[in-house]
Order: sequence, then C-alpha cells, then structure tokens
Amino acid sequence: MSNIDPQQLTSILLVVVAIMILILIVLAAVYFMLKLKGRKNKKEEQIQVKEKTETTKTKVAKEYSKESIFKFMEFDKIEDNMIVQKNGGRYLMAVECQGINYDLMSNAEKISVEEGFLQFLNTLRHPIQIYIQTRTVNLSDSINMYEKKVSDIKAKLDSMKDSYMQKQEIGGYAPEQMQKELYEITKQTNLYEYAKDVMKDTERMSLNKNVLNKKYYIIIPCYPADLQTGNFDKEELKNLAFSELYTKAQSIIRTLATCEVSGKIMNSNGLIDLLYVAYNRDESETYGVEKATRAGYYELYTTAPDVLDKKMKELNRRVEQEALQLANEKVIQARSQKEEEIMQMEESFEDLIAERAKIILEENQQYIGKKTAKKAKELLEQDTKEGGKKDAKKETTTTRRKRTTSTK
Repeated sequence: MSNIDPQQLTSILLVVVAIMILILIVLAAVYFMLKLKGRKNKKEEQIQVKEKTETTKTKVAKEYSKESIFKFMEFDKIEDNMIVQKNGGRYLMAVECQGINYDLMSNAEKISVEEGFLQFLNTLRHPIQIYIQTRTVNLSDSINMYEKKVSDIKAKLDSMKDSYMQKQEIGGYAPEQMQKELYEITKQTNLYEYAKDVMKDTERMSLNKNVLNKKYYIIIPCYPADLQTGNFDKEELKNLAFSELYTKAQSIIRTLATCEVSGKIMNSNGLIDLLYVAYNRDESETYGVEKATRAGYYELYTTAPDVLDKKMKELNRRVEQEALQLANEKVIQARSQKEEEIMQMEESFEDLIAERAKIILEENQQYIGKKTAKKAKELLEQDTKEGGKKDAKKETTTTRRKRTTSTK
C-alpha cells in the first residue's frame, strides 16, 4: 500500500466540504422558495375569501328573501293565539295587563298591592318576560265615533224641533205638553252643544303627538322539546304547547288579580297589533294595523327601497324642479331685457333715422357733392331740433292737462 501525500488528502477534503456546502445552500434556497410560495398562496386564498364574503354581504343587503326577513323578524307566524318561533321549536303567549295608579293609593292599598306582587313572584315556576310598549295615542277611531254620535244627536234634535213647530202651527195642544216638549228640546240642544265641544277637544288633542300610552305585557315561552314524551307530530306538539301556555297564563292572571292588576290572554289579532307596532314604530302612529289589513297588507314586514336611494331620488327631483324654475326665471328676465331694448329703440326711433341719414350723406357726399351734403345735414339737424321742441311742448301740455283734471 502506497503512502498518500497529506497535501493531496487535504485538497480532496476541501473539495468534498465545498460540495457539501453548495448542496446545503441549494437546499436552503429551495426551502425558502417553497415557504414564500406557500405564504403567497395563503394570502391569495384569504383575499378570495374576503372578496366572497363582501360580495355575499352586498348581495344580502340588496336582495331580500323570505328566509332573511324571517331571521330578522325572529318569528315564523302567528297561529292559535301564539307566536311561533324557530320552525315550531318555541311558542310564545302574551298576557296584556292593565296598569294601576300606584301613586294615588293609600298606604294600606299600596301594602296590599306589594304583597300581592310578592305572592305573584313567589308562585312563578317558569321564566317570563315583562315587555312595555309605549305608543302614541291614535284618536282617529274616537273622532269617527264622536262624529257619528253627534250626527245622531243632531238628527234627533231636528226631528224634535220639526214636531214642535208642527204642533204650534196646528194648535189645540195643552200648554203643559208644549212646555214639556220645549224642555226636552232644550235638553237635547245642550247635549248637542256639549257633544260638539267634546269632539272639538278630541280633535285638538289628536294634533298633539306627545300624548303617549303605555301597554304592559307578560310574555310566556314554551319549548315543545321539553314536553315531548313520545312520538308526536307537529300538530300534536302545537296542541301540547297551547295547553301548557294557556294553563300558565291563567295562573298568572289569577295571581296578578291579588295585586289588583287585571290581565287577559291576547288573541291572534292582538298579537298582530303588538308585533306591527314593534316593527313599524313610525308608520303605526298614522297607519294602524286595522287600516293596513283593510287595505290588503297581509305581511308585518315589507322590503322598502334603501334610505340612501330614496334620498338620492328626492335630491334629483329637487334639482330638476329648481333647475326648471331657474330656467323659467332667466327666460322671463331675458324677455324683459329685450322688451326694454325695443322700447328704447321705439323712443329714439326718429333720432336713429336721423343718425343713419347723416351716415348715408357722409358716405355718398362724393356723388352728391360736399355742399349739398352739408346743406342736407343742416336741414336734418334743424328738423331734429324742431321735433325736440314739439315733443317738449306736448309734454308740457299733457302735464298741464293732468294738473287741471286733478284739481277738478
């Protein structure tokens, strides 16, 4: 075995180390490239996901379906004096309570009310929700009722007056009977005047939007899943929920009666009115649920155009209207300016003719001769002076005539 030169061995080792270093550098570069690619792909995926969510949000904001409206309204329908939620997974029944004036009570009455309310709280074995709804008092129905009653009173008064006048014309009736009928007519007249005053006061109150009324409700929930002990269909579960809610509502009404608070179970129409006011706070003040149902509206929530779109439409309408008005004003102004120019031309018509004649004489003096042109100009000036004197005389005579007519 031959001896290996140490210098040759070190050079071989150096070459091997350099090759290994190069391999490690290449592997590190490949690793970093792959990592950068993965980060870019993740960023692109996140951007795509964001764009998809934004597009879906805009679509939901612009397009409404029954499902989105039901999610917003948080209930499915009203059936059998109950509010149905979560596709029959929850039922609600409402008890409307009539409030009492606690401040006007005596101390003994206040203590009895407090004890009754404490008893009501102690008897509760299920969750309830107390809901207070503030409404603007709508007196349109009362006004219509008063108008009808006032017209009936007036018709009766007119018939009584007619019969009294006929009896007076015919004669032959006892004075006691006539006096009694006159007394009844006076009573009916006073009633008519009082009814008119009441109607006027009610109409005056209806103009005041600060007349508010508070309504108090106790909401009782029921979950059919807690009642299910066997295989029941949806109709049977609904009947079970109704019986459970009705029993709870009746017990609440009985315990509230001990603290002098009366209550009643709300029917389907009452629940519709409750939800209509809750979802249509502004419209309910002028357009109640009864008018809405009579007009053919069978949904508690309707999709209306966006508020910004309505505002833009109104602004465009106002711009168009005001632009048309401004254009008309400028046309009238331009016409008045033209009329003034025409009037000025009419007033200085003879002067303009004289000026134009002078210009014509100057332009054509080489043909007619300078002396002739000069003489013609002098004659024109003389005519214009005489015309001015005549106009002045006319003005003085007209002013004198006016003065004499005014003194007469």
